[in-house]
Amino acid sequence: MTELAEFRKALLGCFVRRGDALFELTDAVLAAGPVPSLPHLSLEPLHRRGHGSIYAALAQGRINTEALRDLLAAQHTTSTPVFAIDVSCWPRCDAECSPGRGYYYHPSRHSAGKPIIAGWAFSWLAGLEMSTNSWTRPLDVQRLPPGTNINAVAAEQIHAVLTRLPHRHDPIPLFVFDGGYDGVRLALAVADAPAQLLVRIRSDRCFYAAPPEAAGRVGRPRRHGAKFTCGDATTWPPPSATWLVTDPQYGNVLVQAWSGLHAKTQQHDGHGGRGPRPIVAGTVIRLQVSALPGRTRKPKIIWLWWYGQAGLVPDLDLLWRAYVRRFDIEHTFRLCKQTLNWTRPRPRTPEQAERWTWLMLAAYAQLCLARAFVTDLRLPWEKPLPTDQLTPGRVRRRFRSIHAQLGTPASGPKPCGPSPGRPRGTTRGPAPRHPAIKTTGPTA
Repeated sequence: MTELAEFRKALLGCFVRRGDALFELTDAVLAAGPVPSLPHLSLEPLHRRGHGSIYAALAQGRINTEALRDLLAAQHTTSTPVFAIDVSCWPRCDAECSPGRGYYYHPSRHSAGKPIIAGWAFSWLAGLEMSTNSWTRPLDVQRLPPGTNINAVAAEQIHAVLTRLPHRHDPIPLFVFDGGYDGVRLALAVADAPAQLLVRIRSDRCFYAAPPEAAGRVGRPRRHGAKFTCGDATTWPPPSATWLVTDPQYGNVLVQAWSGLHAKTQQHDGHGGRGPRPIVAGTVIRLQVSALPGRTRKPKIIWLWWYGQAGLVPDLDLLWRAYVRRFDIEHTFRLCKQTLNWTRPRPRTPEQAERWTWLMLAAYAQLCLARAFVTDLRLPWEKPLPTDQLTPGRVRRRFRSIHAQLGTPASGPKPCGPSPGRPRGTTRGPAPRHPAIKTTGPTA
């Protein structure tokens, strides 16, 4: 409990302008649960200010994001540094007065028959826990303006979090990505950093081994050797490493690895010039399981590409478990959107959306610290869970009791008179319209 109290005091120090209002807004987010609109948060007893302070905090507040990143990274003390980076969208399809919107992929919402939405996109970096639960540790978030390369932003987040981790060299941190990211671009961007990369690839990708030595051959030396096609087993040489294990959830797990393979990449910094394409050697991994937890359909074979510094050998047991745990970040997105009301407000500017997103990370970090001090508060139709297996949603239900013991370091609201309102005679024209930006070049 003392650790949570110290965290809340340090969190208040990260809120530079209108800090007390931002802090109480974070408490209201944790206590209220899903609400129909943003002003309903002011009805919570933990929020001692009026609904106008909520709008003022988002419009005029200021958060020291660097200090907040340091504070969140200090709470990540796991012995297995595994992280996931993924993009989640904030739909703002009809917000014509909101600037900075772009078109992004969305799995469940469609526009003109296509799975795209107009809105803002955010790149999240979260620490993963290797145990079977839905907890993560969100450490960083960045908004992706339209046309931004997601690989460049992910590399920037990797470099930033490595400087903040207390122990970033032993063991080497592992960053896991789902499909949509370019492993070669990521490897080129973090080549000088102590990091491992694990990226999901398509099942029809082609890779090449190192060319054989051509003794006495005249002419340009070969750059590519034997071809490796993921979808053609006849092109597979004997694997360089194999791992076979039986898991209670996934049954028989077979992991095969082929090291020293590289891909022909088109998207690199020297694209369009006369120079040669970069060659980044890595390890192709084939993951096959016999069962899926809670599913009856046949599991698919997953192909991954691993990159690490020279001399580093991939741990196959860690890699397949890390990729399985990568999906925990999807549970974090769902909790933030459905329970913590991340995408429920309708801010005008993307800067206000960024402040609200940082409040989500601050609220989730408090849930992580409070999970060790609460008991289960389940609904009548839910199954009881042990204390050490509580989900983030059930921990949030107990936040009121935690708050009653901790109190709040924020100052109380100051009384004020009625608002003077708009000066007489002033007029406001219609807000300018900002169409969503449609990018033409690749963002991956």
